[in-house]
Amino acid sequence: MIVAEAVGRVLAACGAGTTFGVVGSGNFHVTNALVAAGVPFVAARHEGGAATMADAYARMSGRAGIVSVHQGPGLTNAMTGITEAAKSRTPLIVLAGEATEPQSNFHIDQSALAVAVGAVAMRVTGAVDVVEQVVRAYQVAVGDRRTVLLNLPLDVQSTPCPDLDPTTLTTRTTRLLTAAPPSTAPSASTATGSTPTPAGRSSEEPAGGAGSGPEPSPSTGVPSAEDGLLELVRALETARRPVFIAGRGARGARRELEELAERTGALLATSAVAKGLFRGSPWDLDVSGGFATPLTAELIRAADLVVGWGCALNMWTTRHGSLISPGTRVAKVDLDPAALKTHVPADVGVVGDVAEVARSLTARVRAGAPGYRSPELAGRIEAEGRWRAVPYEDESGGGRIDPRTLTIALDDLLPQDRIVSIDSGNFMGYPSMFLDVPDENGFCFTQAFQSIGLGLATAIGAAVARPDRLPVAALGDGGALMGLAELETVVRLGLPMVIVVYDDEAYGAEVHHFGPHGHPLDTVRFPPADLAAIARGHGLAAVTVTGPDDLAGVAEWTGGERDRPLLVHAKVTRERGSWWLEEAFKGH
Repeated sequence: MIVAEAVGRVLAACGAGTTFGVVGSGNFHVTNALVAAGVPFVAARHEGGAATMADAYARMSGRAGIVSVHQGPGLTNAMTGITEAAKSRTPLIVLAGEATEPQSNFHIDQSALAVAVGAVAMRVTGAVDVVEQVVRAYQVAVGDRRTVLLNLPLDVQSTPCPDLDPTTLTTRTTRLLTAAPPSTAPSASTATGSTPTPAGRSSEEPAGGAGSGPEPSPSTGVPSAEDGLLELVRALETARRPVFIAGRGARGARRELEELAERTGALLATSAVAKGLFRGSPWDLDVSGGFATPLTAELIRAADLVVGWGCALNMWTTRHGSLISPGTRVAKVDLDPAALKTHVPADVGVVGDVAEVARSLTARVRAGAPGYRSPELAGRIEAEGRWRAVPYEDESGGGRIDPRTLTIALDDLLPQDRIVSIDSGNFMGYPSMFLDVPDENGFCFTQAFQSIGLGLATAIGAAVARPDRLPVAALGDGGALMGLAELETVVRLGLPMVIVVYDDEAYGAEVHHFGPHGHPLDTVRFPPADLAAIARGHGLAAVTVTGPDDLAGVAEWTGGERDRPLLVHAKVTRERGSWWLEEAFKGH
């Protein structure tokens, strides 16, 4: 056994799920070792796509994502996807060959590259410690929710491991996994000799900023759990209009949060990444922030207590703070102490697991106060709580369809048991808010870095993680053209995917941001492209939609065998920006 084979076998023994990648000479042997050990491998057409597929797979499967890339350009090609994963605190392991000889064409400082985008850089240094080093990388990724670059130097990969056979390797791996893992990720300086890794972030998004909050305990610098719990109990018992906003860190804690909300009379909302968590509850306000309905914004602004659960309450979730009214108390529950003081600082903070803290609070809080809930408000939420219930003037015509009309129709046509993945751009609010999802496992939102072009790869990774659901990719024309290579991957994998392209023949965000000020827009507008023809050339079924009648082709596909993926090329109206765009550009 050589080191490259050992790396693959150890990761398989750790429980690695599907691996995504583009294979070159520097990651050939480690990838084959993973496959030989029973780990499925999905070949992407670009390393950027592979990284994002692995990111989405990890988010929707609950297992660590694995991406395998060639040294040098293989890694640089993947960096946008790796940055998104690092900012989102996705448990991800990037296996990258490494050319350590400075004269090599492939040589770059790969560790510094990873650290620069917020990932943790580690390295396999030889045969003696290969099992320990790979298990450590796995523990950091899973236990600390970090994106880890595991460098595999080319000369080290080919080193024999005379003391390792498959049985010994599995035994050592199991022993290390069952031992108490270290609680914090190593700094990059410890792992690789480079600059230290930036501090950890909350379960919702990167840390940053400072502010007032609960008094820290003298020994730890953060509020004690018991003091924070007692203060939050008092806040919940005295609140008359409490609202819970659940983020990524609250996924999987629906039952505990709903029981506490029932006891305290709280309304329920989510950040965008946790959309669908409370679907079906009569008190579900859907998404807080720029995507919020008028009713949701009204009710959150009127709250006297807002509790963020695994949610940083960043500028997107709070509309740059405008949803938190003066005098409203803010509480946060998060595993990361730094999250209590970022963005909107907490008046009351508890460090801990969302589900555990919610259970503890339910046992302590006195029941009785109606809180925010009333029969009249339940009726308003039912009647006004979704964007499709908000009246609008249909602007379809002239060979273009209103994106609201398009998306409402798709919501009715496509099966409800779906998993929706969203690219970035002016269009993104329409599928995010008008396409419903059954639960938090039905929405994959790779938007921490706000890069366009990740949407199709996101949908592929999500589809591999959840083959029981219909995958729906929602893209703008710019993002679709950036990710075009992965259409072949969709067809090769036989995914019954629906790909919706909202085509305004422009980078619409820039058009609507700069156009009203009289700036020239030639650099952000483009001639028409027949995306349906391009899709058919890759082997997809395709329909072009210029008006509601054209959606009959979607209905035909939905009711048929679905033996090929479908691309819906929607020529959408483009006279005005989307409703959330004005809010979004306040952050630029």
